[in-house]
Amino acid sequence: MNYQNETLPEGAEKVGSTPLMNQDTVVPGILKKHLAPKGKWGYIVVESGSLEYVWEDTPDEVIHADPGHPIVVSPERFHHVVITGPVEFRVEFYLVEESKSNSAQQGDRPGTAFLSS
Repeated sequence: MNYQNETLPEGAEKVGSTPLMNQDTVVPGILKKHLAPKGKWGYIVVESGSLEYVWEDTPDEVIHADPGHPIVVSPERFHHVVITGPVEFRVEFYLVEESKSNSAQQGDRPGTAFLSS
């Protein structure tokens, strides 16, 4: 298995979260190419089961996530999630002061609906 070995940047402040999702209730937008909300980091937390994560610019390097291996999603990099079977997970969103940007990157940002402010 290919697990990611990254942590959120120091000073990351949680600003939102999706509800707990499963293979039947997953927000459809995260299953296709998309971006994190502008200036935000994502953090995929798997409660049970597993899923796969793909950066669009390195599609052959599939990353696996399970309860012991969350995924850190850096801002402004296209990605998508692949559901491989029964799973329960959520995506948390974090603000890191130095990540605030006026990026011109255009694309779907389904996580924006889950920000608290």
